[in-house]
Amino acid sequence: MRGTRAAPAGRPAGEAEPAGLDGLPRPVAAVVGAGGVYGAAHCGVGYALERRGFVPDMIFGTSVGALSGAIAAAHPRGAAARLEAVWTRLRRREVFPFGYLPRRAGVFSDRGLRGLIGRAGLPARIERLEVPFTAVAMDLVTGDQVLLDRGDLESALLASAAIPGVLPPVVRDGRTLVDGGVIAYVPVLAALAAGAASVVVLSTGPEWWSPRPAVPPRRAGAVAVRAGLLLLHHQIERDLREVARQVPTVVMPTGVDAWPAPWDFGHSQRLIDTAALAAGRFLDRLRITGPGLYRDGSASEARA
Repeated sequence: MRGTRAAPAGRPAGEAEPAGLDGLPRPVAAVVGAGGVYGAAHCGVGYALERRGFVPDMIFGTSVGALSGAIAAAHPRGAAARLEAVWTRLRRREVFPFGYLPRRAGVFSDRGLRGLIGRAGLPARIERLEVPFTAVAMDLVTGDQVLLDRGDLESALLASAAIPGVLPPVVRDGRTLVDGGVIAYVPVLAALAAGAASVVVLSTGPEWWSPRPAVPPRRAGAVAVRAGLLLLHHQIERDLREVARQVPTVVMPTGVDAWPAPWDFGHSQRLIDTAALAAGRFLDRLRITGPGLYRDGSASEARA
């Protein structure tokens, strides 16, 4: 675990640092990143956090992280079991069903995602969630980040998860919105701007790893995948380091080294169990000493 070593102001020299997340200054934001099928790991990390009594003061989510974050905001002390019930029953055709789209705005219809949101037991409006919540999307016209923190919850989640070209954009308040992961894969900057004094990041997926040197791929698909991972990795690292210079920024590990294919929903239980164990061990060793970037030096994220 890395971070600055200076004791926070006001703590006498030699006094022990609070264990785990108890040392985080309030308000603390939980930031739930994108990741598609890898979002099952959010559930495992959620178990570790709940078992240690952690309840954030605000939640920010992008793409699949917006759905996970909304469920956590609705049930801040019992979201993990609800998420596990969703992920372990989920199949690809439920999320990405082929269907007729009048303007061909996406390869798949969003009816499966609408059904998933409907079964999640969420309130109709964002303001009715127990913990303040913000879904992050991108304006397809201007490229601006759009923070959805009030109004209709379903359209906010659909917009945040509208992968360009894959799922149809969402028109909301006169703006055409798509997946927030394009501009803020992990929306820590939004949390900082909202006044968070510390941040806990729920991470998923191979894009969090520092890609190892490799022979440049030759096949078109492999070239696109490699470039995409590099782009996301650098965006994530840039944003994390900017925020960590100002407030404690804790990146929860998943412990997952072998990630399934992005369309394979058959590994959810493995991702959940692995992440719960790795995150729990990390929290039990964590000590906060002030602003800085705190992450597990033994898990996959240490490659960053």
